[in-house]
Amino acid sequence: MLPIRPLSLVRLKPGWLDILDRYPFAKDLPLVFLGEIPNLPGHGVFLGHHSGHAYSGFHIDAFEELPEDEVWRPRPQSPFSQ
Repeated sequence: MLPIRPLSLVRLKPGWLDILDRYPFAKDLPLVFLGEIPNLPGHGVFLGHHSGHAYSGFHIDAFEELPEDEVWRPRPQSPFSQ
């Protein structure tokens, strides 16, 4: 398993979805992973991608990066589409 890269979009791993409703970020997925808390190894700081709310102290190993095909990217604007 590759480590989660800081500033990447993440979601809960499938094995954790059955308890998703217990987490305060349940309706705020995906999250942006900011990084590991230095004096609390294995725990991270996350931001709600849509709300901007900060969530800290959650186990990093409960998350996985979103695959590239699930990351929304805006289409480049064409000079001919107006």
